[in-house]
Amino acid sequence: MPSALPSTFAEFYPYYLKEHRQQGTRVLHFVGTSLFLTAAGAALAQRKPGLLLAGVAGAYGCAWVGHFFVEHNRPATFQRPLLSLAGDFRLFWDLLRGQERFAEPPAK
Repeated sequence: MPSALPSTFAEFYPYYLKEHRQQGTRVLHFVGTSLFLTAAGAALAQRKPGLLLAGVAGAYGCAWVGHFFVEHNRPATFQRPLLSLAGDFRLFWDLLRGQERFAEPPAK
């Protein structure tokens, strides 16, 4: 991991994509973000804030399994939490639209 990560999202996102090369990691991030969005919607609809916490736990659980067991790297959340969160939603949106924008193909 570079010693100084970029501070703007435009600079950070290419780094973020390189840390999510494996299809399994991307799928786990997509599932985790889907869990979070579902839980957030349910928390609002049912007025149960605990569901929001469950969604956060589910999202990070899925993402971290992808990093630790598929990519074998450390999540960027630990260095740049807000940029990483923005990257999670951008990746989700790109995957949802079928527009993966990776700097390099997945490592074999």
